[in-house]
Amino acid sequence: MLKWITFLTLGLVMGPAASAQTTLRVAAAADLEPVLPGILQGFQNSTGIHVDATYKASAMLTAQIQNGAPFDLFLSADMGYPKRLVSAGLAEPGSFTKYATGTLVLWTRKDTHLPPPSITFLSDPALKRLAIADPERAPYGRAAVATLKSVHLYDKLKPRIVTAENIAQAAQFVESGNAQAGLISLTSALTPRLASSGTYFLIPHPLYPPIEQGIVVLLRTKQQAAAHQLLNYLLSTTAQAQFAKGGLAPARPVSSAGGF
Repeated sequence: MLKWITFLTLGLVMGPAASAQTTLRVAAAADLEPVLPGILQGFQNSTGIHVDATYKASAMLTAQIQNGAPFDLFLSADMGYPKRLVSAGLAEPGSFTKYATGTLVLWTRKDTHLPPPSITFLSDPALKRLAIADPERAPYGRAAVATLKSVHLYDKLKPRIVTAENIAQAAQFVESGNAQAGLISLTSALTPRLASSGTYFLIPHPLYPPIEQGIVVLLRTKQQAAAHQLLNYLLSTTAQAQFAKGGLAPARPVSSAGGF
């Protein structure tokens, strides 16, 4: 009887703790790594639901999901990859929505002794190595190629391009000096580390297709309610304001977004 009472007591004590240990697994585009952790911490503080995020190129994450990776949600750097998962019957059609829009920038270190970043700078003969994300895997890479083609410099610069696996690695290449400049995300350029060591130029939006970023709940999730809770939080006023602060244009005006 004492053992049974002890077991019941432990069950009552551990019950709330067990529910508090609910964990969601999120596949997140690499451009989100500077801004998403703080947002997810706010979600955990509000709900007690922990979130583990994996940051990689959107195409790579899509392939992992198609191969059975146990993610609950997917935050892509474009709308195409989530739509592909919906079409393949791997994601909830009703959950597919835009959560933010990305911005491409040209970033250089302050100690390169080169002219400040600009469109004109891209044609400077002194620019020998330009980092971009892989256009086959990363939406920001496709935006970078579109930009270079728009200003008729792609063929000239192609031999000088250093291709990174994703947009975060492209930022690392130029920050470390492996490239003199990089077409990277504004989310990376606004991090304290890059803001202190370099400077950036906003690439005019007409030069590349909009980097509209989509989210979707995956059908494989065993925590549908919690996954939708996170989806709603990411579209809330609180999270949308944090996206904006981190360099992503919110999916809707922050003043009119729903609270959480």
